[in-house]
Amino acid sequence: MTDRANAQYSATYLPSNVPEHTEQGQVGTNRCGTGLNQTSMCQNAYINSIDDWCIWSPPEPGPGSVIGNTERIEVAWCIKNGTGARLIPDGTITGAHFVRTPDFIQITGVGNLTALNVPAGDAGGELDPHGADGNGNPIGGLVFSSAFGQLQQIHEWTNFISDTQFCFRACKPGPMAATWCQHIYDTLGCAWNMPANYNPGVFEQCQGDSGEPMGVYGSSTFFQGQPVTPDAHPAPSSSSCVPRTSIGNGLFISGTNIATAAPTSSTPAATTTSGSVSPSLQSGSANAGSANSSSSMAMLTTAVLVSLAPLTICLLTSPFFFFSTFI
Repeated sequence: MTDRANAQYSATYLPSNVPEHTEQGQVGTNRCGTGLNQTSMCQNAYINSIDDWCIWSPPEPGPGSVIGNTERIEVAWCIKNGTGARLIPDGTITGAHFVRTPDFIQITGVGNLTALNVPAGDAGGELDPHGADGNGNPIGGLVFSSAFGQLQQIHEWTNFISDTQFCFRACKPGPMAATWCQHIYDTLGCAWNMPANYNPGVFEQCQGDSGEPMGVYGSSTFFQGQPVTPDAHPAPSSSSCVPRTSIGNGLFISGTNIATAAPTSSTPAATTTSGSVSPSLQSGSANAGSANSSSSMAMLTTAVLVSLAPLTICLLTSPFFFFSTFI
């Protein structure tokens, strides 16, 4: 079982050449395009910066969508538009800390992750590229990053998500990648596997130290299920942090509908989804203003004509008018 759990496919892709499916039994797709679609079954995730990252979460809402039940079919939810995956609605994430270290990049944070179909009260679980059979959780889930140079597929990564907390680490390709992105501590959660900043109201991107690999204590390695679980490592130090007031994509998302941010002109701006088209929230007031302006002009013209009518009659009946006409 251990050998199978450590198994992993070795194919390497880029978003530009990935096939429709990369694993047998995959429910989603790896050929995701770039469109907006809140019912997307895209199973490509990206992690690059505080403004450009994704996490895995259930494709459907409901009490049965706890992570333990859906880990094989999760889909990508992303902060940044243009990946073809579902978008994380603005306001969902209430705190996020991105760190770049010599051995990995990592995003940790908190939020109302029920907006991503995680049932309320779900303590969550782990997603990784191995799974029990080497096909990954989710099956066929791929991770890409340009944080280590050119855009490339990342073969070692780990992601935890619950209804209120998330963490995602992608490890730099190399001989230590599997150690820094260990996947065997799936019941111990974010705080134990990725000790870091999980404070609400804080959005920042930092440089950081790698710290210690999860489960490694000097010359000893802890294995989940042993009688005593050691404390988590201290959170590694970070520096050069750049704060943000918030993060998001600037789109209005309600269910499966997406509307673009309101433009300054009166032309409605809309994007299509699998459901319907939602116009800009300001387009209605702009059109109403145009209609009211036309109505006011018509009323003013009528009033002027009515007020001039007696003067016109007076001129036509005046002797001076006839005299002037025939001179």
